[in-house]
Amino acid sequence: MAQLAVNVDHVATLREARGINYPDPVGAAVAAETAGADGIVVHLREDRRHIKERDVRLLRKIVQTKLILEMASSNEMLGIALDIKPDCVTLVPEKREELTTEGGLDLITHQDHIREAVTTLKNAGIAVCIFIDPDLDQIKIAHKIDADMIEIHTGAFCDAVTKLQKQREFLRIVDAAKIGTKLKLEVNAGHGISYNTIKAFKGLTEISEFSIGHSIVSRAILTGMEQAVRDMKQLILAL
Repeated sequence: MAQLAVNVDHVATLREARGINYPDPVGAAVAAETAGADGIVVHLREDRRHIKERDVRLLRKIVQTKLILEMASSNEMLGIALDIKPDCVTLVPEKREELTTEGGLDLITHQDHIREAVTTLKNAGIAVCIFIDPDLDQIKIAHKIDADMIEIHTGAFCDAVTKLQKQREFLRIVDAAKIGTKLKLEVNAGHGISYNTIKAFKGLTEISEFSIGHSIVSRAILTGMEQAVRDMKQLILAL
């Protein structure tokens, strides 16, 4: 049965919009866990546009399920991860000018650098996930450099406009999930998944965990975090 990891970045985004100390992503994480979340995700960016290092340190003390830290593979971020010791690190590409992560890591180009980061983290007892597009060559390299798991970038499917585009992109996800499983990688999925698009994953048992943030936080503004998480959790349980 697939699990739900809730990303609370955009609670911090709302906080930073006013430059004050609320709403608190740590409080949001507690509410998400109370409602059944299986993990909490935060992305500590180089520019600290939403989540701050203090947030991650507090979450490390508070989170009862598992703490997943999304980050670039820079020396600065590796140092922070080795100090804080999240349960899992998801390595992601990062550009200052992007609104949100625009695609998966290019392991073909950056294989050696990412391999070093994976080795460093795993030697410290931290599980490593790599955020990649649903591309078979990328998945094979993730396996080659000894990642524990992959998170398939689902944005192209979730953002597709036409039925044909959606079908084509979803088949890429299916193929990626199946090859990842065959290579003994844990397969997660995330980016752009909403209360509607999650339903398409019914029967795709290769997915171990869905990482979902924006749609849950958006609903939480109207219904509260606990209800928003329960609603998504029920949809995942029905897959």
